[in-house]
Amino acid sequence: MATPKLSPVPPVRTDDKQCAAAASVAPLRVQDDTAVEAYEQYLLLPEMEKLWKDRCCPEWTDEGLVKPALQALEITFRFVSVALSDPRGYSSRRELARRLEALAAREVEVVAALCEDERCAPLAELSASEGVLPRERSSSEVWQLPGSTTTMVFHVSEGSLLPRLAAWDKSETVAAKIMYAIESQMQGCVFTLGLGEPNLSGKPVLEYDRVVKPHELHALKAKVAPEPKTGYRNRENESLFTILQILESWLCAASQLLIRLNNRIEARNWEAAASDCWILERIWKLLADVEDLHLLMDPDDFLRLKSQLAIRAAPSSNASFCFRSRALLHVANATRDLKKRVPWVLGVEVDPNGGPRVQEAAMKLYHSRRRGEGEESGKVELLQAFQAVESAVRRFFFAYRQLVTAVMGTAEASANRALFVPMEEMNPLEQMFLEPAYFPSLDAAKTFLADYWVRRLINSPVSSRPI
Repeated sequence: MATPKLSPVPPVRTDDKQCAAAASVAPLRVQDDTAVEAYEQYLLLPEMEKLWKDRCCPEWTDEGLVKPALQALEITFRFVSVALSDPRGYSSRRELARRLEALAAREVEVVAALCEDERCAPLAELSASEGVLPRERSSSEVWQLPGSTTTMVFHVSEGSLLPRLAAWDKSETVAAKIMYAIESQMQGCVFTLGLGEPNLSGKPVLEYDRVVKPHELHALKAKVAPEPKTGYRNRENESLFTILQILESWLCAASQLLIRLNNRIEARNWEAAASDCWILERIWKLLADVEDLHLLMDPDDFLRLKSQLAIRAAPSSNASFCFRSRALLHVANATRDLKKRVPWVLGVEVDPNGGPRVQEAAMKLYHSRRRGEGEESGKVELLQAFQAVESAVRRFFFAYRQLVTAVMGTAEASANRALFVPMEEMNPLEQMFLEPAYFPSLDAAKTFLADYWVRRLINSPVSSRPI
């Protein structure tokens, strides 16, 4: 059966070129270098970057991608310890523990997705010692799988905080749930993390301490010094510090993922690129979950800390503190630049006169009967993932504005200011809400395709009931 033809595309208006130029999105830029440097020094980001870049396994090509993700997970374990050891009677320990447990489970899910096809990671074989415990590994355990006579030595990380949390009465329930999440999510990988999870499949164990370096990582923690005059120690300082370190670690992983994504697009490996794009969408959602941890900080203690750290926007830019992270700006810009990859994926060039070449190619791909076969395999999924990432990015910045309102007050968020000032006078956060869609050709193609099917069903002799 021949593929039905779509009706002709509407003619291009003479001002389409000007509209396309107006729809271009300016990149996000650092607004205050001094504030950015203070932010980086506060979080010890130069020292963190050394850990991210320190390679332990030269043949492991994705080490720079997986390592910061694992370190973000390890810092989450530290946050569990910080939250449950908080002596303040008014702290939200129970709800914070629940959120951290859920956050760790989602982090493990993303880590497992990153490691699904990993073959070069440094691993420790379980049966190499023939059931003999080494003297220097006191955390090793001898296991025998059910229904098997094979004896294996299961190496548990000595530096990670998760096994220690499992031995602490306040955190043993949270740690047990995280361990079972690791066991569940790592089923599709050839190895497991070695953090005390059951490892019922008897898979090789990642050399976690060698890759993550937990001792060096936990040495980069907040120093809660008492105030000079009052001697007061603000506990929210450690919480804020830990939240932002988790955020920056995931931004580092997202930056490396974008590099791999673009390389796979260049190589026309559409299915692998689509997989990376879906992981990128989950990372953006994960970043929003990390930011939401601010909602559980005590208002009085946090606003007192805010005044001490001068976490305040510049007078001309009410939301500039959102953009003190260079990594956030880089990942946001690189994510929005994915729109430039659409013509390459569709195999067409952009019409310099503003014509609908890209839109036509997208409609043909969406409407093709062989769109999932041959060279077209994975293209539709990749384009779908592009728009899903755009949705996740916009959701992150919309949620951030509401977060600022809830944590710092409406005056800091100035939610309605963008409605009354010209575009050129807005700060970058306000521009995020009013900028055009990242993928207008894909939007137009779907709109036109929907109109085609509406007309076809109306003219069809077979009556159809609306859903």
